[in-house]
Parts: sequence; C-alpha cells; structure tokens
Amino acid sequence: RAIVKEPDIYIFDDSFSALDFKTDATLRKALKDETKESTVLIVAQRISTIINADKIIVLDEGKMVGMGTHDELMKNCEVYKEIALSQLSKEELLS
Repeated sequence: RAIVKEPDIYIFDDSFSALDFKTDATLRKALKDETKESTVLIVAQRISTIINADKIIVLDEGKMVGMGTHDELMKNCEVYKEIALSQLSKEELLS
C-alpha cells in the first residue's frame, strides 16, 4: 500500500529481518526502483540489508558510534566491522 501512495519518505523498521537472504535481496532490488525518488530509512540488524545504503548510522546501546558508507564504517567503526565480519562472507565483504 505504501508503494502505491508514493510518499516522500519510506520507513522500514526491521521489515526485512524475517526474510531469507534471497528474498531480502530480491525485495530490496525491487524497492530500489520503486523508491528512487524518495528518502528511505531502514532500521536493520543485518548488514546485508543496508550494505549499499548511502549513509549508515551505527547504534550501540542506544548511542551513535558510527556513520558513513559500508566501506567507511569498515575502516573507521569497530562495532560495525565486528558485526559485518560475523554476518558476511568474504565475497560479500569484498563486493
């Protein structure tokens, strides 16, 4: 229903966590085209869900501990890097 309304802002609050990785990737790809003219805010626990985001904000115990792209956070945010290394394969980390 939200896609049909074409709002300026979409908020997905952990909406992808119950999906398997293949369905998650397929849905994100489809949504990217549908939401390209809007701001998209995704609250996620899986790195793969937000790895291609323009900006990622990392929270640890309610405090912001990092902000940037995936590549920037891998270099500068130990919390993000720990999570990414625990969740992603080497291929995913290099792509």
